[in-house]
Amino acid sequence: MTLLTREIAEAIVKETMNRLHRNINIMDESGVIIASGDPTRVGERHEGALQVVRTGRALIIKQAEANRWPGSRSGINLPIQFQDKIVGVIGITGRPEEVEEFGGIVKMTTELMIKQSYLASQLEWLQHTKEMVIEELIKSQIDHERIDQLLHMLALKLSPPYQLFLIELKERTIQNHVLMRQIEQIVGPERHLIGFVNVHRLFILLSGLTEERCKDKLLSIANALDHAGLTFRVGCGTEVHEREKISTAYQEAALALTVGGEGERIILYSDVQTKALIYEMNDEVKQRYITRIFARTSPKLIKTLQVFFACNCNITETAKSLYVHRNTLIYRLKKIKEETGCDPQLFQDAVSLQMAAWMFEQDTSD
Repeated sequence: MTLLTREIAEAIVKETMNRLHRNINIMDESGVIIASGDPTRVGERHEGALQVVRTGRALIIKQAEANRWPGSRSGINLPIQFQDKIVGVIGITGRPEEVEEFGGIVKMTTELMIKQSYLASQLEWLQHTKEMVIEELIKSQIDHERIDQLLHMLALKLSPPYQLFLIELKERTIQNHVLMRQIEQIVGPERHLIGFVNVHRLFILLSGLTEERCKDKLLSIANALDHAGLTFRVGCGTEVHEREKISTAYQEAALALTVGGEGERIILYSDVQTKALIYEMNDEVKQRYITRIFARTSPKLIKTLQVFFACNCNITETAKSLYVHRNTLIYRLKKIKEETGCDPQLFQDAVSLQMAAWMFEQDTSD
């Protein structure tokens, strides 16, 4: 990996020249100038820089000695070090007695910028590798060998049971890497995998934890998201014990988000599993079912049914939710029975009506 790239060198030259108002040159390990306040010098070989690379010591070049070092001018040249290795040379052009005092601060600033760039690239590599693992795990047919290789590169171990959460985020001001770092601090340093599967959805896989511990982690994450002022919903897949089933848990979490109401914050697939089955049915089959049940039923009566079922078939609560008189609600339920042939107050018939209402809801929301 090349630590001292042309882009980093140009950034160093720009930053230091803005502060010192002196010409700055950055040379690579072979002594070639890769960035300079004097663009005409880029690409030239700087023999003074080569001497610094060979000796590991600063080199002061006076005006009278410049010819001794082809491609060099008067000034001071200092080694750029990273992890005890010389990665390049920085030169400050000018009379040595005037620029020597800047040497220490320029060298320190340069090495700090290289370190920051290195850490940023390492974090980017780390996150990219994690997302590659996620991409493999949610495939219907997974490549175990590739996943093992990637996990080995990350020094990460995942063990059953596996619990998967999918967080849907809207209109946020916090940056992705900041958000993930906060969540990683909550989850802990090991046995988890976090990454974005798309712009608005964050994938979280916990491993080797009890159901109760996973629940605690989820509540802590939700509290942190609340504290950050984020608008979110969480879809939770069921616990799985085989790596091959993680893709199923992912599909469950995604379905939970689809099926769950907009006002619900944490949606367990196990709580919406029956309704979720509707979304996996053939469209033609669903359309025939809706037509058969609701052939003569108005959207207003279907809405009444939806609220009735949401209120657990409680007439008083439903009337309050709909802002209608109890007798009006009873009349509507009687009308539904006449038009559909199903009595909403009988369990067997209510199941058929609930299925049709869910199908109608999906059909009108698509």
